[in-house]
Amino acid sequence: MLVAAGCSSDSGSGDSTDKAAKAAASASASPSPTVEAAAYGKLPEPCKTLSKKTLKDLVPESKSGKEGKSDDISTRGSCSWNSLDNNGVKGSQFRWLNVSMLRFESDVTRGPADKLAQEYLEKQVQDAQAVAGAKSTKSEPVPGTGDEATAVRYELKKKEGTFKQQTVVARVENVVVTLDYNGAGLAGDKSPSADDLMKDAKKAAKEAVAAVSDANGAGGGKASGAPSKAPSKAPSKSASKSPSKDASEEPAKEASTSPSKKPASKS
Repeated sequence: MLVAAGCSSDSGSGDSTDKAAKAAASASASPSPTVEAAAYGKLPEPCKTLSKKTLKDLVPESKSGKEGKSDDISTRGSCSWNSLDNNGVKGSQFRWLNVSMLRFESDVTRGPADKLAQEYLEKQVQDAQAVAGAKSTKSEPVPGTGDEATAVRYELKKKEGTFKQQTVVARVENVVVTLDYNGAGLAGDKSPSADDLMKDAKKAAKEAVAAVSDANGAGGGKASGAPSKAPSKAPSKSASKSPSKDASEEPAKEASTSPSKKPASKS
């Protein structure tokens, strides 16, 4: 009886040990979750994304750009320019330009960086299409600019005049570039052509996208519309704020404060 009991006890212990060993081996053999790394790891200097010629064409009276605050310049950056061509009693022409860039990192739980960037692009476009008080809102795709791009235009009436807003949101790999450009005729001067403003905005957006590619050693290939080869995506939580929204708020305040100072519009 004692011998039988002893054998039974030893046998049970052996089975338990074997099962534990197999479970441990199985767990160690299971691969850890992975996600494709982000294609781009840096951003260009915000105020150097556009050439002097482009700035001269879009904001001729601007002396220099104003770089936005960022807690991580490799993830987020922006720069804005104001231009007021004051012709006294003959009126004035106002222009405001803003370039914002947001880079996403891949994350095991959130997904690849390029997918996260694509989702952010869609949100930026939706925000531009839903601006309070906007009139004659129109949207259209912008071919040949990064992996994908959309342009949104609308008019926004303020006490200083009617501001014609153009917003181009483009994605190149895991980076989203939002370019806001608006203009207005003040003090009785005629309003600028929305078509002309949009043409300039698209050109500048393509240039900004090329600057992002160049900063990452890609030679600006994505600026010509070459498709993205691999998904990459995922920004930091602090990067979830919309650059387009931020860009529009400051100029709007300036515009309502002093027509002769910096009457800007939103984005």
